[in-house]
Amino acid sequence: MTDPTHALSFGAAAAEYDRFRPRYPEAALRWALDGLAAPARVVDLGAGTGILSRGVRELGHEVVPVEPDPGMRAQLGAATPGTTALAGSAEDVPVPDGSADAVLAGQAYHWFDREKAHPEIARVLRPGGTFAPIWNLRDERIPWVAELTRIAHIGDNAASVLGKYTDFGPAFTPLEVGGFEHTTTLTPAELIAMIHTRSYWLTATPEEQQRIDQELANLFQTHPDLAGKQTVELPYRTIVLKASRRT
Repeated sequence: MTDPTHALSFGAAAAEYDRFRPRYPEAALRWALDGLAAPARVVDLGAGTGILSRGVRELGHEVVPVEPDPGMRAQLGAATPGTTALAGSAEDVPVPDGSADAVLAGQAYHWFDREKAHPEIARVLRPGGTFAPIWNLRDERIPWVAELTRIAHIGDNAASVLGKYTDFGPAFTPLEVGGFEHTTTLTPAELIAMIHTRSYWLTATPEEQQRIDQELANLFQTHPDLAGKQTVELPYRTIVLKASRRT
């Protein structure tokens, strides 16, 4: 079980989350939904502010966003005209049996109670339908990115994802793994603002938040790859895990 305090901490920073969190590469979304002719019906579990939902819509699919945090649902509605997020969770998805061609989860699967979520996701998928969690993960092979992770206590990375999640339970076929690289361009101030949308920072004490901000400022001022730069290229590795509901 994950800590609900952390899992539901993002609503307080919903607008900043939507502005600064990275988008998902089109190639990653196409790979996740490979074989589904548009318009497929895609449930976006833990939809947040709609970053993933908008990417899927741009590919011509119908999206049903599901999100437990009311602050995030409100931001999704403001940022995604014509779409209303349903109140629900991976453990209680408010859609009928067999009604989805695919279920995606962007930056959300690690919050799920997987023992309850896997059969619930299988319930809403048609036979042969796709379940694909997706993560945008900083590329910590770059030294300054690894230091950023250490300072801000960002726990998720490609190694932890690939080592932790090996199957989706008996209702699903064995996992396939896709990897995609991309970058986002941010000013140092924007990168710090993005860190302020992370669950660790949002739930930290004011003293811990101040420490993180000061160490981040020092990183940008002193690291040879960052010092004096007006913008930085933050590299990401997008990891997609994919399986099909057994028929």
